[in-house]
Amino acid sequence: MNPTEVLRIVDAIHREKNIDKEIVFQGIEAALVSAAKKHYGEDQEIEIHINRQTGEITGSHNGIPLTPSEISERVAAQTAKQVMIQKIREAERDALYAEYCEQKDQLVSGIVQRYEGGTASITLDRPGPTAEAILPRSEQIPGETHHQNERVRATVAEVRKQGSRVRIILSRTRPQLVERLFEQEIPEISDGVIEVRAMAREPGYRTKVAVSSTDQRVDCVGACVGVRGNRIKNIVDELGGTERIDVIPYSDDMQVFIRNALQPAKVDEVILCQMLGRAIVLVSEDQLSLAIGRRGQNVRLASKLCGWDIEIMTREELDEALEKAIAGFSSLEGVSEELADRLVGEGFLTYDDLSVIEPEDLMEMGGLTREQADAIIAQAEARAEEAEQAAAAERRRLREQRQQEEAEAAAADEPLTEPSADELTETEVGGSELAELSADASEHTSETVEPEAEDAELAQPAPQPSPAGPEPSL
Repeated sequence: MNPTEVLRIVDAIHREKNIDKEIVFQGIEAALVSAAKKHYGEDQEIEIHINRQTGEITGSHNGIPLTPSEISERVAAQTAKQVMIQKIREAERDALYAEYCEQKDQLVSGIVQRYEGGTASITLDRPGPTAEAILPRSEQIPGETHHQNERVRATVAEVRKQGSRVRIILSRTRPQLVERLFEQEIPEISDGVIEVRAMAREPGYRTKVAVSSTDQRVDCVGACVGVRGNRIKNIVDELGGTERIDVIPYSDDMQVFIRNALQPAKVDEVILCQMLGRAIVLVSEDQLSLAIGRRGQNVRLASKLCGWDIEIMTREELDEALEKAIAGFSSLEGVSEELADRLVGEGFLTYDDLSVIEPEDLMEMGGLTREQADAIIAQAEARAEEAEQAAAAERRRLREQRQQEEAEAAAADEPLTEPSADELTETEVGGSELAELSADASEHTSETVEPEAEDAELAQPAPQPSPAGPEPSL
């Protein structure tokens, strides 16, 4: 084999396949060794080396040097070629895998080649050989469709090896897509003047983005929105045109940050309950629905953005909840009125809350023994379970009542009158407040109908631990 030809082949593969030259040299050496063993025998000791500078091939058989003519004549050329092709393909796969692993959560673009069964096959833009990726239906923005030859931008969600191929999975639903689009559309973010501090997204519907500025002269929110909203409009258009984006200023003061996160609602007061990671937000009656948002979306996204469980209440509802919580906790054996006051002061308003308290914390708050603390927690768990069962029975009763009304209306051939918004709130939330609120702590609201028993009112969901905030002041 001509040394000059070897160097030319290595250089060509390096340029066309984007594979490191050393990997190509090693692949050729391995191919020659494999082919030589097929000729001399698998148990023979064969060594082949290619000079990286000159391309000269040298080798030995059981320690006896092989001449270039022996290597070229005795080695099965076809076998060497097949092994070499396999090694190059493996190297190409490994290079592609490493390239896109580094680009995970980064923005890539490509052209849709096929769109079948809701899954788009996309040829990615890259130098050298083409790379294919897929955009599954589950990673597409709800309601969007794609067509052949359409240009698509998405983030790299997952990269994995499958045999001799690399499977690249893209996503358009993850928050990183919005973050990368912000970096592209807003130069101040790329320059480091503005920083995206937090983000919460429900793809296709709404996104909240918290930003801060390192330069006091730069309005971080105004810079992101742009003149007449042109910058944010470009991002919204890329997301399909239906997703609303709220840009809010970030603050290290969690009370201020939570207030900002609930925009456009006006907040009267934010009370932080450190032990539970809960924030009780007080609003006026006319701001209640705005703070909660459609289907709880505003408060849910604000909770994700801040990392705190947010509960929306009016002042009257909070006073009533405090009064009932004190009475309910005081009814537990071993809980004094003073301890009940301390529990409520730390934000414990329900039996569910009390059932997840750490025994050590309860012992410290009430000066109790471990046995006393465990007994109080067991009582809270039992009452919470009873109240949940009562709530489930109430939901079944309301559902059966509704079905009966529908059947009577159909029998009478009369249209069924739809309930008003207030009636719907009372029916859906009042009858199922415990189970529904337990399913999603971030959707807590005080828009509930009082259950028949006081215990049921205390059976609210327990929040997950969140970042610590300032001391509560209930």
